[in-house]
Amino acid sequence: MQGGVSEICFTEAMELARMIRTRELSATEVMSAHLSQIRRINPKVNAICTLVDEESLLSAAQQADNDLARGIAVGPLHGLPHAVKDLVPTAGIRTTFGSRIYRDFVPDVDGLIVERLKAAGAIIIGKTNTPEFGAGSQTFNDVFGATLNPYDLTRTCGGSSGGAAVALACGMVPLADGSDFGGSLRNPASFCNVVGFRPSPGRVPIYPLTPGSSALSVEGPMARSVADAAFLLSVLAGPDPRVQSINEPRSIFGRQLDWDFGGTRIAWSRNLGQYAVEPVVNEVCDEARPVFEALGCEIVDGEPDFRDADEVFQVLRAWSYAQTRGDDLKRHRDLIKDTVVWNIEEGTKLDKHTVERAEAKRVELVARVSEFMECNEFLILPVSQVAPFPVEVDWVRQINGTRMETYIDWMATCYAITVTGLPAISVPCGFTTDGLPIGLQIVGRHQREFDVLRLAYAFEQATQHLRRRPAIAI
Repeated sequence: MQGGVSEICFTEAMELARMIRTRELSATEVMSAHLSQIRRINPKVNAICTLVDEESLLSAAQQADNDLARGIAVGPLHGLPHAVKDLVPTAGIRTTFGSRIYRDFVPDVDGLIVERLKAAGAIIIGKTNTPEFGAGSQTFNDVFGATLNPYDLTRTCGGSSGGAAVALACGMVPLADGSDFGGSLRNPASFCNVVGFRPSPGRVPIYPLTPGSSALSVEGPMARSVADAAFLLSVLAGPDPRVQSINEPRSIFGRQLDWDFGGTRIAWSRNLGQYAVEPVVNEVCDEARPVFEALGCEIVDGEPDFRDADEVFQVLRAWSYAQTRGDDLKRHRDLIKDTVVWNIEEGTKLDKHTVERAEAKRVELVARVSEFMECNEFLILPVSQVAPFPVEVDWVRQINGTRMETYIDWMATCYAITVTGLPAISVPCGFTTDGLPIGLQIVGRHQREFDVLRLAYAFEQATQHLRRRPAIAI
């Protein structure tokens, strides 16, 4: 092997893909290095919950090398190992949704993003852990157990794309996918010092669709750098005729990220004007403000009017859970965790008028936020309201003395952004005095994903927080 295991596993994905294409490294070497890292690290953190047998994976990597040797045209991810979040169907590979109901389920079709990953040349190695049905920003379930934060094994990694974030942080995969309804791409990225990008609904089409699933739920990229997140988005994005999607080519995400932000107006919010946030989170995020000023940005304090965001999100989420998981509850109530049971039952109580009222309030909120964003190109705020908490705590009950009524209340700074439909990224912001990662959330204008990536890239280049790797993974 030309490079050591750690060197290969922490090489940026774009560079790794280039080295495979130019045959500076073989796909077999890259696969062997990542499998070695998985064998060494995964038992400590439990990020990859299902792994394809090594013989098959090495054979696939050898085939990738053979294709290059024969001069066959290859895709941008050719030879890169990739583990898919365990909510997305993978043909021939167990997909449990983190639920005992589906612990042995093996789909016969791929989700659309898996189709695109394979078409781009990625080798699917397995699945990353998630809470049951992706419910909650704490990754644990009764099938595989909890995924641990690599920066402190006593803490949670967040969720629901927790396995993906940890696998990335530990160098077990070069890229990762995730999904985000209430913060599931952003929260684990924040807790694990990686990048998680929630694109606009329709930017990354979702297929097949579960009847009753919410249009607020999206899929998107995770990576160890902003450039790699853009790289993966250039594979995952793009319209699909089977579902409603944004009709713009994925190639727009292959442009240069460098940009002059002189005179750019940014609104800075510490809590969206209404939510409890731990002081340590604001302290770390506030340290980022001078970085944006040094980039030439004009920063003003403020945020849009987010009244009704809680009602809108809770109603639409509960309605979606009732539609998508109601039958599971009827057949297997004893196999479903209590918070999911609660969310489904809350949805079954809703009448048509209540759902329509929530949707009307969402439209009004989107209009208020859009008006605000006409004067401010970006909104910046904390990703999560708390720092990574002990892994045995299933969900946060109070923040600064404010009681959290439900298992998702402590993620309001994420889910309030969800209901706007605006693109938002979690980028590494710094660390608490205890060495726990904190992410910063950058929100952009309607369907302006690339602008968000550019600002996040500028911040990342100025700070380099991502260079602090988990000690257990080195």
